[in-house]
Amino acid sequence: MNKVIYILLFTVVLGFSETIEEVKNSVDCLILEDENSIICKYVHERIDEDKEILVQWIDPEGELSRERTLLIPAGHGSIYDFRYISGRLKGIWQFKVIDQDIKLDTNFEIK
Repeated sequence: MNKVIYILLFTVVLGFSETIEEVKNSVDCLILEDENSIICKYVHERIDEDKEILVQWIDPEGELSRERTLLIPAGHGSIYDFRYISGRLKGIWQFKVIDQDIKLDTNFEIK
């Protein structure tokens, strides 16, 4: 009976490990109108040391609205930055992340 349980457990673990994909760096923003918030998330591969990244919010007129250096603590796989919707220009915004030689961006629209 124990052999059956171990074989089943091994099969499940092996099957799960094959479905785990390598983490790819990505950036995405979510607009929560009911909370008056824009939340942007940067995902990266976890590392064993602190890492600094640069985030930029670029308004619809192409002007840099905010630039921040954020610290991602060792072992963490993501970081968030947020802003309120109220007071922002309407139109297509760009959120950029610069992580050493990796540059990612995404667009979102404030209506």
